[in-house]
Amino acid sequence: MNRHGARSENPIARPPTSTSLANLATRGLIRGAAADVAVARERARQRKLRALAATLVPIAAWLLVRDFVLHRGGFGFPSIPSSLVPYLPAIALVVILGVVMLAPLVGAGRSPHVLYRPEEIDVRFSDVRGADVVVEEVEKTLNLFLAHRAFAETMGGTPRRAILFEGPPGTGKTYLAKAMAAEAGVPFLFVSSSAFQSMFYGQTNRKIRSFFRALRHYARREGGAIGFIEEIDAIGAARSTMGFGHREGIAGVVNELLVQLQSFDAPPATARIVSKLVDAVNIWLPSSRQLRRPRSVPANILVIGATNRAADLDPALLRPGRFDRSIYFDLPTRPGRRAIIDYYLAKKAHDEELDDDGSRDTLAALTAGYTPVMIERLLDEALVWALRRGSDRLCWSDITHAKMTAEIGLAQGASYTEAERRMIATHEAGHAVVAWLVGKGRKLEVLSIVKRKEALGLLAHSETEERFTKTRSELESLIQIAMGGMAAEKAFFGETSSGVAADLRTATETACQMVGALGMGSTLISAAAPEAPGAGNLSARVLADDAGREEVERLLRRAEADALAMIEANRPIVEALRDALLDREELIGRQILEVIGTAARHGGRARIPSAS
Repeated sequence: MNRHGARSENPIARPPTSTSLANLATRGLIRGAAADVAVARERARQRKLRALAATLVPIAAWLLVRDFVLHRGGFGFPSIPSSLVPYLPAIALVVILGVVMLAPLVGAGRSPHVLYRPEEIDVRFSDVRGADVVVEEVEKTLNLFLAHRAFAETMGGTPRRAILFEGPPGTGKTYLAKAMAAEAGVPFLFVSSSAFQSMFYGQTNRKIRSFFRALRHYARREGGAIGFIEEIDAIGAARSTMGFGHREGIAGVVNELLVQLQSFDAPPATARIVSKLVDAVNIWLPSSRQLRRPRSVPANILVIGATNRAADLDPALLRPGRFDRSIYFDLPTRPGRRAIIDYYLAKKAHDEELDDDGSRDTLAALTAGYTPVMIERLLDEALVWALRRGSDRLCWSDITHAKMTAEIGLAQGASYTEAERRMIATHEAGHAVVAWLVGKGRKLEVLSIVKRKEALGLLAHSETEERFTKTRSELESLIQIAMGGMAAEKAFFGETSSGVAADLRTATETACQMVGALGMGSTLISAAAPEAPGAGNLSARVLADDAGREEVERLLRRAEADALAMIEANRPIVEALRDALLDREELIGRQILEVIGTAARHGGRARIPSAS
């Protein structure tokens, strides 16, 4: 594909050789006239010109003979007999009624796809960030799609016809599929699985047939076509799971989809007509003189199915020859999120502080678990906050407010009583002090007593380094942090409040994971092993066992005691954070550490009491 307007001297170039195919893994896309797709497109264009000339030349010759040889004059318009004029309104009414009644039935079986031309798509591989491995694999697949004839004829391989994109929502499956079509320079037929569904029985199958017929049509006319089926699990669910409550006819829909995935070599309508004529003639001819039927060339089609529920698909769809390659779109890692942040910030007005590498690395750390779509939405929300404060560019505080609003909810500005406000501030200060003392490799982000949704206050903290595993001591530290609020309430007020409910739930779930799934208790048996349906979640299984319940209780009691000891040993720091919250209501990032550092210098060095 040539995107910059450069022209090739030879419109029909030779297809790639086996040597060039062997380098597909290390070279870029096969572009321009060198691709089999471009060769097929040029040949199809020339065939159309020849067919048009064959149609128009005889007509032009006849007109010349008629005018200059036979002298018959010009053409005239047909006249309506006067006897039919009184019946014209009735005839028109019947025609209109017929169209109104038949149009829905005729249109019900049409393909529901939306056609995108390559020039209409403004996405390229260079716009896909944070998924380098996936892009590399997709580019290799696209190389084989572009050089399908050379791969089949020179190397004897079977081109890949369908691939499955699976992964969580918002990870870029549709985005990358559009980039494939734009890079390949072929038509892109997008369709949602729900668009195939019809109120008429059997019309869903008909729409699927029409969709694949359209794919074959565009592929033969333009050298190739890419079809994208969004949420394919809606029409490709496993037939073995059918039962009461499932959609009627789903087995027939899956069967139709399976058949159409094998229909790429189906001949076009003209080839079928010619074949029937040849068969009719061959009946009268001896075997030695029979005519040859036209050979049908398989259409160069790549079908992409996207789903976030690949386990629900029928196994027959995933066998070789159908969706025989599955590409998983995972959540971006921290370097991937950094690349996505750089890409979107380059398009959005922002303060200079966000051009600092440290700030962007911190933002990449704060967005752990975010998809590319969520990151873009976060920055858009930050722009909204910037507008609200009267600025035309976003800053770090805008991102912080947007993140808390998206994850927790809008600040509600609840009017606490003075005693309640003081207890909430003490509670959150206790969390922060314990997190600062024992949170190995953790970063304090936000400390707040502003009410958001059901949270009266919060401490947000994240890992400074992205890791996929945690040690026993790190998990115990997380339980201690969760217990820090309750410990502070006991140390300063002699009793606890109902505000510890969410903390206890978090601590209990972590302790149940340690005992029941991670082998950090007295048994190595995993309560997460498959059991009969209805056995309950992991926490319920662990707590239902007396021994498991005792171990969880022991972990929680020890964590509470450790947190209480840390609070008692560092009361000046807790008081300093509490007073800062009462004064400012919210501390962000460095502000938390500044308060802790000042209190530690004036009230004594912060320390973790030795274990008793």
